[in-house]
Amino acid sequence: MQFLNSILQKARDRRRSIVLAEGEDARVLAAAIRARDDGIANCILVGNSAAILQQAEASGYDLTDIRIEDPNASQYHQRYSETLWQLRRHKGMTQEQAQLQARDPLCFADLMLQANDADGAIAGAVYTTGDRVRSALQIVGVKPGFKSVSSFMLMLFEAEHHNPQRAMLFADCGLIVDPDAEQLAEIAVATTNSAQRLIDDEPRVAMLSFSTDGSASHALVEKVRLATELARRQMPATAVEGEVQLDAAIVPSIAAQKISDSKIDGRANVLIFPDLNAGNIGYKLAQRFGGATAIGPILQGLKRPANDLSRGCSTDDVYNLIALTAVLAGE
Repeated sequence: MQFLNSILQKARDRRRSIVLAEGEDARVLAAAIRARDDGIANCILVGNSAAILQQAEASGYDLTDIRIEDPNASQYHQRYSETLWQLRRHKGMTQEQAQLQARDPLCFADLMLQANDADGAIAGAVYTTGDRVRSALQIVGVKPGFKSVSSFMLMLFEAEHHNPQRAMLFADCGLIVDPDAEQLAEIAVATTNSAQRLIDDEPRVAMLSFSTDGSASHALVEKVRLATELARRQMPATAVEGEVQLDAAIVPSIAAQKISDSKIDGRANVLIFPDLNAGNIGYKLAQRFGGATAIGPILQGLKRPANDLSRGCSTDDVYNLIALTAVLAGE
């Protein structure tokens, strides 16, 4: 678990404040306790304070050094509701609507992040991805230079049976359903930037398809070819392979057979999937059948780190995302 341990150590070194919108959830509460005990983050739990305290007592948890914010009783509610109204009044939101919405834990948590009262935010154990992303877009906002927000999964292949052991980024596995060529290229650029921040190795990007190097002709293949050209123009110093099948992207011997002039020689560490169907299925196959550790989805293109969980997440998933969010918040 070398790579995961390095993420945890970076998180300990930064010790950022991470706000968790679903503080009443047993998995989230347990992960916050563990993060506190391991020193990887200062966790803030948002939710009904009585319910959180009851859950903690039933589980035998000591909540020392874990902050609880109840949106219905918080001293910050009025300030946050004013901020929300300023952000959304051009869309017709009234002050009364802002006051009501700011009582929602997800909204409240993202307002904490927007106000710099937290360094990163996490939700998605209970809220849907749509709810999570909508809140982040409306409150945290899109980073200048980005047209859309996408996501990636950090995939750690560090079990005994993994050969080679490595860290990879899969995108987009949680957000953009059917990207066009321009969006696909932007996903590749954003994920390459994320890889540069997280892994020590140089990013080697594979634009995945059911075709390799012209072996098939189809509109879906043509989309990936065009996206590859656009990504190469935007990242001339980065090795980008496309269009390419998965085996040729990650197995050197197959790359040598299928590609006459390979850019990455079957050693991809950034996989860009052609659509959300492929990306979501791909990472879950690697996680459930392959035994990879999957951390994310991590959102790209926002002004501040506001990340998503799967509703099927485990306590370990929440804990790992707390650590990764803390690392990204420290950049």
